[in-house]
Amino acid sequence: MSYANRKQMSSNRTAAIVVVALIHIILGYALVSGLAYNVVKKAAEDLKTFDVEEEPPPPEEPPPPEQPTEIPPPPQVAAPPPLVRTPVMESPVQATPNPPPFVPTPVARPAPPAPPAPPPVTRVEPKSVVGNLQGLINGENDYPPSALEREEQGSVVVVLSVGTTGRVTNCSVASSSGSRAIDSTTCRLLTQRARFTPAQDSSGNPTTGTFRQKIVWRLQ
Repeated sequence: MSYANRKQMSSNRTAAIVVVALIHIILGYALVSGLAYNVVKKAAEDLKTFDVEEEPPPPEEPPPPEQPTEIPPPPQVAAPPPLVRTPVMESPVQATPNPPPFVPTPVARPAPPAPPAPPPVTRVEPKSVVGNLQGLINGENDYPPSALEREEQGSVVVVLSVGTTGRVTNCSVASSSGSRAIDSTTCRLLTQRARFTPAQDSSGNPTTGTFRQKIVWRLQ
């Protein structure tokens, strides 16, 4: 039975008890006060009785059916593969031959020392047959006219290439005098007039060489 039904039944019982109590009080009062039988009868007629029926309890809900719990089968354990043993073939024991007789190795004699190298022959550079080449230039007659007009003078250093015949094959200016006319005139005159004893190699044969000379030009 639910809680609401029980509460309703309790209220009905209380109301019935109150009504019965009121009837008893009225009857007692009527008897005490000397009321007539009619009052009692009228009160008895007005009294309405009723039976309080208890409601049957609701049917109980059947419990839910139990679901069978499936137990998983245990895992299968795989058996390890069988061990395969390979027979080890033992090598036959070979007899060790007798070692050869010991033969001493001959000791090599040191090589004789190399003969000393011949002394180097000094190369001979070309030499002027006239000595100083300054004397081959006449300052009064060979002075370049353009340099003379501009009053140019100075010193020029030239490098002469001497062939195997002793003649000059090339002339280059190593240090200029400051005058192009003086530099070019110096190379031209020395190429024409200079003669040399040709250079010699280590065997004494004539070869090419170089000669360096400084020429000074001064106004008179």
